[in-house]
Parts: sequence; C-alpha cells; structure tokens
Amino acid sequence: MTITTEDRHTTGTVPADRPGVRGLVARHPLVAFATLALGLSWLAWTPYILSPHGLGVWDLHFPEFLGTAQFTGVLPGALLGPLGGAFLVTALADGRPGLRRWVGRLWRWRVAWYWYALALVGVPALIVATGLPFAGGQVQAPSALALLALVPGLVVQLFTTGLSEEPGWRDFALPRLQERFGPLGAAAVLGPLWALWHMPLYLSDWGGWPDAHWTEPLVFALFTITFNVVMTWVFNRTGESLPVALLLHVGVNNTISTLWADMYPGMTAGTMMHGLAIVSTVAAVVLLVATRGRLGYPRLVGSNDGTR
Repeated sequence: MTITTEDRHTTGTVPADRPGVRGLVARHPLVAFATLALGLSWLAWTPYILSPHGLGVWDLHFPEFLGTAQFTGVLPGALLGPLGGAFLVTALADGRPGLRRWVGRLWRWRVAWYWYALALVGVPALIVATGLPFAGGQVQAPSALALLALVPGLVVQLFTTGLSEEPGWRDFALPRLQERFGPLGAAAVLGPLWALWHMPLYLSDWGGWPDAHWTEPLVFALFTITFNVVMTWVFNRTGESLPVALLLHVGVNNTISTLWADMYPGMTAGTMMHGLAIVSTVAAVVLLVATRGRLGYPRLVGSNDGTR
C-alpha cells in the first residue's frame, strides 16, 4: 500500500494565528498531545497508585474483574491519556477532516497477509523462544487452558491496551513526528515518551510493587524504546495500518500474560524483561542498519533515495 501526499498531510486546519486554546493547540499539537497523554493518565492513576494496590496510603479498593483490579484502576487512565489526548488535539487543531484521517487509519486492514502473520505468529513465537536461554531448564509445554485463552486474551487486550494506546502513539503522534523530524527523530522522541508514560505504574501491582527491583523500570524503558523502532517500521511498511500496529502491540502483551508464566514457571518478571529487552534491541539495530535509518518511511517527493 502506498501513502499519498494527502495521507501524509497532518498540518492543522485551524489558523496558527488564531487566539485562544484552539490556536495554541494548532501551533503546538505534539506538545499538547504529550501533555494530555501523560497528564490525564497520571492524574487518573493517582488513586490506584495510592490505594492498597500500590503505595497503600489510601484505603480505596478497586473492584476486580477477571481476577485483577487493573481493569478498573488502570484502564480508565489509559483511555483518557493517549486516546483522549489524541482525540481532543485532533478535534481542536484539525477539525472534522483531521478526525476523519485519524479514524481512517483504523480501517487500513487491507495489507499483505504476512504482516498479520508477523504480528500474530512471528513475534509471539520469538517472544516464547526468547525465554529458553533464561529458563535454566525449567520449561514445559503450554497447558490446554493457556492455549484456549490465547484468542480470548487477544480480543480483551485489543479492546483495552490496543485501543487505549495505539490511536495516540502511532495514529496521532508518529505521522506528525516523522513529518517534522524524520523516522529516526520520531523514534527518538516517541520511544522515551511511550516509556515515560508507563513509569508511575511501577508504584502499583501493575509493575510488581513493592517487590520489583529498582532496575526493572529501566529495563522496561529500554524494551519500550527499542520495540518502538520495530513498531515504527511495521507502521510505515504497512501504509500506516493501525490494525497491524494494534495486533503487533497486543500480541506481545497477550503472549506474555497467557503463555510465559505457563511455560516458564520458575522465571521472574525481571528476567523475562531482560530477555525481551535484549531481543528487541537486536531487532531495532538490525532494522536501523538494514533500512539505513529510514524505517520504511515513504520516499519524500523529489528524493532519489529508494532505501526503505
């Protein structure tokens, strides 16, 4: 799939010299999005972090769903931040045409079959194989229950993690960042922002509080930053297909939550994240070298460089 000039157009339709909030957002859409994505999520997560599910300084108990309180304590903040921030900034800066472009990427599902195979089979298989060198011989075949949970788990992750994050990070921010800074600059900005967004959750049971080692957030940040390079390449090479980006993201989460603990019962979360960070870093370096830093970004008008 090729991307037209109109598809790549992300500048606002609101005049930049317009006074008030709309003009300010139109002049600085990326700053506005980053502020809302972090600020709204962190604000919404504060009660959960202060509750017994986190620091324990506030006697507020969140109801559990499917054996965890994270659906009620974490998911609302995730929806408010990247998704809510992207919607608000797009509506203010770009109006209805911008909202149509933003929503339109969600329906770009007509891509080659092998991209879906990569997201649904290739990357999950690589994640499972990553645990072998760190398992210390404690490996077992996945149980029937874990295998049966794969598809329902993927659907749940798709409508929670996927739709709360990817319309913001990849759908809204990545095209604008690449238009302004190029693919390398976009990866250098979006990866750390994506990692930073997660950091307060390490003060809750989401991040293993209080048992997680202090290095675990750093290793997770390394994984997020390098996996963002992979996500950027896939997003560009599929013609900015949000469905593939969604499946790639939640395929990783779903594999970890359904298969990893079942197949590697003796492995800690910290060891798991070290393995994932190593593999993700290697993949990012290979892609950066193989594409000469372009990460599949479409050739700009007038450019003679065909490297993708």
